[in-house]
Amino acid sequence: MNKGKRIKCGIIGAGFAANFHFEAIRKVYGVDVEVMGVYSLRPESRESFARKRDIQAFDDIRRLLDCCDIVHICTTIDSHEQLAVMALERDIFPIVEKPLTGYCGTGLQQFNGESADKQTVLREALNSVDRILEAEARSAAHLLYAENWVYAPAVQKEKELIEKSGAQILWMHGEESHSGSHSKTYGYWKHSGGGVMLGKGCHPLTAALYLKRVEGIARTGRPIRPRTVSARVHAITRLPSFIDQGHIRRGYHDIDDISMMHVVFEDGTLADIHASDIVLGGIHNWLEVCANNHRAVCNINPNTAMLAYTPSEHYFKDIYLVEKTETKQGWSFPAPDEDLLTGFPAEIQAFYHSAAYGIPVESNSNLAAEAVSTIFSAYVSAQNGGQETAITTYG
Repeated sequence: MNKGKRIKCGIIGAGFAANFHFEAIRKVYGVDVEVMGVYSLRPESRESFARKRDIQAFDDIRRLLDCCDIVHICTTIDSHEQLAVMALERDIFPIVEKPLTGYCGTGLQQFNGESADKQTVLREALNSVDRILEAEARSAAHLLYAENWVYAPAVQKEKELIEKSGAQILWMHGEESHSGSHSKTYGYWKHSGGGVMLGKGCHPLTAALYLKRVEGIARTGRPIRPRTVSARVHAITRLPSFIDQGHIRRGYHDIDDISMMHVVFEDGTLADIHASDIVLGGIHNWLEVCANNHRAVCNINPNTAMLAYTPSEHYFKDIYLVEKTETKQGWSFPAPDEDLLTGFPAEIQAFYHSAAYGIPVESNSNLAAEAVSTIFSAYVSAQNGGQETAITTYG
């Protein structure tokens, strides 16, 4: 039973992210949460979402905001800044899905992210970050950055190892990969703000940035910041030589489907981050930490908490096993609680306690801003053939 301060919330967006946000809200404890309703630009989407969950569908976003203390922004990146600022100006806590913001062009149909000057893209993305941070500084509320990897149990355990052992992280390498996005609009920079380096690379990157902050604060009282990034991006599924056998999503218009970032921190230590949309066999999410006194592998997904085998997938046809596997036949890794292992409930729990009781969050606006700065600096690097590029830091 939820007991404690009452918090009213709303959801903006009615797609994939809105679904798991709603499920995580239902698991919040210590706060009495009331879901006021949902808003989406598409009437059929918001009506369907609301009907299935017995909540109100709002056709006016301002009416929804007027009755909320927290709002979940589960929309495409091109609307994140506008919605976050609207919430902050009303002293409402915005929970903003990753990535925080970016640059999607000026709304013109002909905008092409692949050919756009990445120095301009970086400048405009950082301008967007600055506008959000300025709105937050004027607000009685603060931004809550929905980076679930920060709250994943494995990453939080690594935080404990670092803090209690006085570890120095020497090198991290991590990856988020699978066979393509859920989103219909993904594939167009004007909607997604970038390709796989942004949409998927933000997860292991932000976890790495977070852990270096943890290390610095634990050892010296000061976060360790990223200094430079070198990167490469490619679009394998758009190659004329790509042989499509129907298992990997293609049809991307102007985005990358595989990327690599090499980050150098201000203390000279390193992180290598890979992301791709060309990997079969389900989600491949992990971060390995090589420190001066330990080594840890944070397996986010798949997780080997359970193994299952079936000679024919029809036995499991009505059973959810794990995200994005192409087949259920043979050996698989069913997730007993996939949301728990990926950090969603802990993330939303922390956000509601922050809004209700003023508890600081691990995933805040400065971490979000630094992830945006690093990724779009990486796009500049990739445009310049992998040239090392300076990163603007925050906080």
